[in-house]
Amino acid sequence: MSANPSFLTRLSGWGTAPKTFFRRELLPVLADLRLAIVLLLAIAVFSISGTVVEQGQSAAFYQANYPEHPALFGFLSWKVLLTLGLDHVYRTWWFLALLILFGSSLTACTFMRQLPALRWFSRTSRKFYSQPRQFQKFALSAEFEQTSLDDVLPLLEEQRYKLFRQDDALYARKGIIGRIGPIVVHASMLLILVGAIVGALTGFVGQEMVPSGQTFQIKNILDAGPFAESQIPKDWSVKVNRFWIDYTPAGAIDQFYSDMSVLDSEGKEVKRKTIHVNEPLRYRGVTLYQADWGISAIQVRINNSPIFQLPMAQLDTGGKGGRIWGTWIPTKPDLSAGVSLIAKDLQGMLLIYDTSGKLISTVRAGMSTPVNGVTLAVKEIVGSTGLQIKADPSIPIVYAGFGLLMLGVMMSYVSHSQIWALQKDGQLYIGGLTNRAQVAFEREMLEILERLDTQKQETNAVVAA
Repeated sequence: MSANPSFLTRLSGWGTAPKTFFRRELLPVLADLRLAIVLLLAIAVFSISGTVVEQGQSAAFYQANYPEHPALFGFLSWKVLLTLGLDHVYRTWWFLALLILFGSSLTACTFMRQLPALRWFSRTSRKFYSQPRQFQKFALSAEFEQTSLDDVLPLLEEQRYKLFRQDDALYARKGIIGRIGPIVVHASMLLILVGAIVGALTGFVGQEMVPSGQTFQIKNILDAGPFAESQIPKDWSVKVNRFWIDYTPAGAIDQFYSDMSVLDSEGKEVKRKTIHVNEPLRYRGVTLYQADWGISAIQVRINNSPIFQLPMAQLDTGGKGGRIWGTWIPTKPDLSAGVSLIAKDLQGMLLIYDTSGKLISTVRAGMSTPVNGVTLAVKEIVGSTGLQIKADPSIPIVYAGFGLLMLGVMMSYVSHSQIWALQKDGQLYIGGLTNRAQVAFEREMLEILERLDTQKQETNAVVAA
């Protein structure tokens, strides 16, 4: 019979052990400022790596740019990069784990340090000093004879202090919002972290290269979170009505534009906008940015034949001479002869080469030239628009977090000033302190003390008269 209480006691102890461990061991570690700093630095380092290392590219891209011999910094090869997930840093489990751990650290610090401190300051309004020796701890304090608390009250009210009085003791404070500011900063950072996690799990990034005049649906997804399927549009498409480039007088590209229409499932236009760099199209949480351009095809005529369109492919120049596109145009019906046509942009000169690689002629769009015994007329160069497509449902959350962060920072700059006063044995004791803006507070206190001294002198003069 005696073993039962002992067993129940041990069983109860086992049940409370996790709770005790959480409060006494885990929470203090999470609330440690050093841990928060280390986590923040780690997040910053990996965020920088996600900016430096191209994200969401193909394996072939990383093999070409991050070879094993020689490896970047002696160790960073394409195998290491893909194994660690540095090609999609912001969606890796370890980066999300860092965000969650940093958020846990902020939460623990808020509940263990910030909120208790705020509660202490709010309770201070009910704590009044009752002994003169308590005023000796203040760096700025004074003692007056023949001065009462009633003389102090209007002076503090003028400085917008909130007053609390208990018999012959007085407490005044202002700027308590400065103590709330750090809590708001913590809350804003937690909101930003939540937004980052939501974006990593539900957002996607895609690219499309679309010829002018064609309609497309978003399918070329480069990077997507595990829950991004609902964000990828399936009931609407986009038509590129027209793509064109504006050039400077010197022939350089000034700006490129895409006139685009959003079409519903029945093909009806629901939105239309001309986009260019830094002016995207947004629809149902999806943003389409003007990011690139290319040449997709060329329309030509041989003698009096109908106009026909031939695709153009980008040629590998080895990084020299910029980008060029080329195609082969037959000059005989049996395809036994033809010429190669090279283009660099949508308005410049087109170069025509024979089968031996010799330049035989040049031509511009809208003009014609004789080649191989026929007349080759170039009607139009068909451009294609390069679009970067993003969907990130977390953007409103992140923006709200940054707005709250700015508010919290401004609140934190407000000084929390406190003044105590005690009237005892015919003496008035007064002292105060602040958490910031010490010089301004000292000037304020000195002004109050000088006015009290002036009032005392005036009162003595009246009594003497």
